[in-house]
Amino acid sequence: MKRQMPSPMLSMQLWLMRRGPAVCGAVALLTLGLALWAWLLPQRLAQQIEMQQPLPAPSALVQAPPPPTANENLTLFYQTLGERRYVEQQVKTLFDLAAKTGLSLNQGEYKSGYDKASGVSTYQITLPVRGPYQNIWQFALQALAAMPYAALDEIGFRRDAIGDPSVEARLRFTLYLKEQP
Repeated sequence: MKRQMPSPMLSMQLWLMRRGPAVCGAVALLTLGLALWAWLLPQRLAQQIEMQQPLPAPSALVQAPPPPTANENLTLFYQTLGERRYVEQQVKTLFDLAAKTGLSLNQGEYKSGYDKASGVSTYQITLPVRGPYQNIWQFALQALAAMPYAALDEIGFRRDAIGDPSVEARLRFTLYLKEQP
């Protein structure tokens, strides 16, 4: 009687059954790893070839505008200055902003000046205000936004008692003004 040879699949199955579940799991992981490696290898090679090719040149380079010249800066400076003839309205703007932010402002000290070399007039305004700390800063920032030709030169705070929610502050603004053309 002639004996038939078992198929390779059956031989493998018998061999794995004799070895136990740990070897079966290891063989399964090995097979999975080899399949994954065989699948990823062509993709990795294509990626390396793509990276070795030079990047295409940009069609049009965007250039930053050149910085302004000194004359352009000077022209912009003089255009930004406030007008001296409207100084009373500018002081009224400060009082209106103080009232809008809930600060008490009764009076101010004013001092005008003129710089012959630049042809710029200055108008210093010192304002004693009283109110919450946050409102004082809000007033100062709104004043600077409303008058781009103004500078906040000095600010000082004083509180009578630690628990007092109200603060006394002294703000000194300088308005930089031009004479009317």
